[in-house]
Amino acid sequence: MSDIQNLTTFDPFADASKDEKGGAHGENFIHIRIQQRNGRKTLTTVQGISSQYDLKKIVKACKKEFACNGTVVEHPEWGEVIQLQGDQRTSIKDFLMRMKLADENQLKVHGF
Repeated sequence: MSDIQNLTTFDPFADASKDEKGGAHGENFIHIRIQQRNGRKTLTTVQGISSQYDLKKIVKACKKEFACNGTVVEHPEWGEVIQLQGDQRTSIKDFLMRMKLADENQLKVHGF
């Protein structure tokens, strides 16, 4: 007979609920998500960048570097969110770390 050791239930959203409360270290996380539009079109959203930074200037630099269009939109739940056309998840993560806007442990990349 085999002993079943893992009888606890796994909550896949437990990690996400900790993030919204600030996590164990009190850090504010930056969430980088991808949304499917129509067909092959995708949209990358960046949520959680500190309000001390001018998001429009960040979008302007990203648009120039990634050769894509982008905007800042007001989301009712998440506040101001950066939207970029295309799958820019790895590019925006590298950009935020290179510009020292966030550490790697503050960035959460979601999708696929």
